[in-house]
Amino acid sequence: MDSNNRKWVIGASFFAGLMTAIALPTMSAATPETSTGGKNPLQGMTPVEASKGLELPVGSDDAAVKQGRYLVSLLGCASCHTEGALIGKPDPAKTLAGSSVGIAYSNPMVNAYPGAVYPPNLTPDDETGLGEWSLDEVVTLLRSGKTRHGRQTMAIMPWTSYAQLSESDAIAIASYLKSLEPIKNKVPRQVLPGNPAKTPLVHVGLYRSR
Repeated sequence: MDSNNRKWVIGASFFAGLMTAIALPTMSAATPETSTGGKNPLQGMTPVEASKGLELPVGSDDAAVKQGRYLVSLLGCASCHTEGALIGKPDPAKTLAGSSVGIAYSNPMVNAYPGAVYPPNLTPDDETGLGEWSLDEVVTLLRSGKTRHGRQTMAIMPWTSYAQLSESDAIAIASYLKSLEPIKNKVPRQVLPGNPAKTPLVHVGLYRSR
């Protein structure tokens, strides 16, 4: 498999803050060969386990910020939004600064090249993160899934669950993220289905036995 078009699979159960899924022991992602030739869909795949329980930056001593850090840890946001964490190789210098490892949002067992999104930078960097977002805009994203430009995010970020957050908890999360040291880290753009990704992907799904 071409190193520029590698796809990865997750082979363990985990909960990640912006992706709610239960991964069964066997995960798979299709390749052009498996999707057209009926071969073993696990051929050429690499099982990986996402990092969990990552240490988060402290932020300020403000009570809301402390509560926000607790909630971000509880929701496992860093398991997706930290460079390398999705494949079990987190970069502590880029905690919550986004990921160049993508998440497939269409079925790689059906599509040779699934669509992929990349967990964005949650630090307040002006160019690559939340630096230009207001506190209210971050809260709106958490509770409605809408970006500051009005675009609806995919349910890979489980905003339908986050919509149940209390106003104070959503504000606490936003306050914590805005309090972090900015980290410049530009993640790749979304890849549409049918187009090969240039970086690794992970896929999480539920499968029944035959």
